[in-house]
Amino acid sequence: MPVLLIDDDASRRQHLVQLLEFIDVEVSAGIEYGRWTEVISEDSLVESVLLGESDDDDVTLQEIEALKVSLGEQVPILLISKKIRKEDLPPKLAAVVVTLIEKPFKFRQVTHALHLAEVFNDSHQKVGSVAQMLFRSLVGNSRGIRSVRKLIEQVADSEANVLILGESGTGKEVVARNLHYYSSRRDKPFVPVNCGAIPAELLESELFGHEKGAFTGAISARQGRFELAEGGTLFLDEIGDMPLNMQVKLLRVIQERIYERVGSNKSNKTNVRIIAATHRHLEEEIHQGRFREDLYYRLNVFPIEMPPLRERVEDLPLLTNELITRMEHEQRGSVRLTPTATAALCQYPWPGNVRELSNLIERLVIMYPYGVVDVRELPEKFRGTGNYEEIPIADLEQELDSASGGEAPVGVARLPTDGLDLKEHLNNLEYTLIKQALDEANGVVAHAAKRLQMRRTTLVEKMRKFGLQRQEQAS
Repeated sequence: MPVLLIDDDASRRQHLVQLLEFIDVEVSAGIEYGRWTEVISEDSLVESVLLGESDDDDVTLQEIEALKVSLGEQVPILLISKKIRKEDLPPKLAAVVVTLIEKPFKFRQVTHALHLAEVFNDSHQKVGSVAQMLFRSLVGNSRGIRSVRKLIEQVADSEANVLILGESGTGKEVVARNLHYYSSRRDKPFVPVNCGAIPAELLESELFGHEKGAFTGAISARQGRFELAEGGTLFLDEIGDMPLNMQVKLLRVIQERIYERVGSNKSNKTNVRIIAATHRHLEEEIHQGRFREDLYYRLNVFPIEMPPLRERVEDLPLLTNELITRMEHEQRGSVRLTPTATAALCQYPWPGNVRELSNLIERLVIMYPYGVVDVRELPEKFRGTGNYEEIPIADLEQELDSASGGEAPVGVARLPTDGLDLKEHLNNLEYTLIKQALDEANGVVAHAAKRLQMRRTTLVEKMRKFGLQRQEQAS
């Protein structure tokens, strides 16, 4: 992310250049006020501006205005300031000043500000194509999810009925939408119906429609879901909850491709592809007399089973990043998890599957907006064993790397398929473990250094790099 650095203080400017280079951030130019126009052209790539305040507040505001006019409102400005507050900025300038870094600034403040700039940039970029968004919903490189993607490719462009099986919250509707999008019916409607959420007495009307006066409250004729889905795909979610009398009527529609509205004798032809889904074991439901065997075989032409999240825990880091990215695109906020927090989440059994993970990320975004969440900030039930301090650094890195999307089992280091910023990854890991050691040593540097098996002077230097407070206590 190329950064334009503007600061009249030469010493501070040099310090910032060194800091940015250390964390592998490209510096487009490091220059004084008013001179950036000499080095920045229309072809120059500038994704954010790091601006040190001038001694004169008016000059600072004028510089922000000039940057906004020249670079546009799509380039975020990170203002290093001791006097100016965001609420003091005129509204037209506050829109481009993403955050203020208070002086004297710390390493973590600058990296946090750069993260906010990335979020700002992401939120102003166009969302990718529908196809990309759909398959990004099936995030993961586990064997189970790769098998699901393969099955979708095989059956999507056929007319076969598909039955999607899996626990609640695993993403069965995501699979159904992928099947529709990659079929020849993609330009026609995709109509979902939750068979378990509609009262039994209303389900027939909901599926087939009704005529005016067909029953009390039917004050006008109404189209059913089959009519709305004509030429496209009808997704019957939780088909296992459909009453037996409705199963008979659905079977007739599948076999004969005709139906009647409630209160009408006129038969209507239908041309829809049916995709059904359920969290129930339908063979057991048949044995108990709650599901028709003939309907089961009509629906189960091509079964696809979505694995629960606990069986593909290696996909969790990628899923977490995808959920956060979606929230950023929707401008609902952002958050980042430390490697230790991610390791804790990998130990949780996830009875609510991906839906539960999504709810957790949304909760963390609300509680720690644009913050970094460590294992101690997670709700108690997600913290796992809490023995992360016993895990050697190399083993933790290896475990997290393999969990980040590699095809190898947990315990074998593997680079994620979309790559990672290694220096940032190691910096975050180092910061987390140093902070943890200091907390456990009650701030006594010598004790923390002993736990980390490093020299005290080395630890002091690293604390200075990360902006961690040094607590002078007798050792």
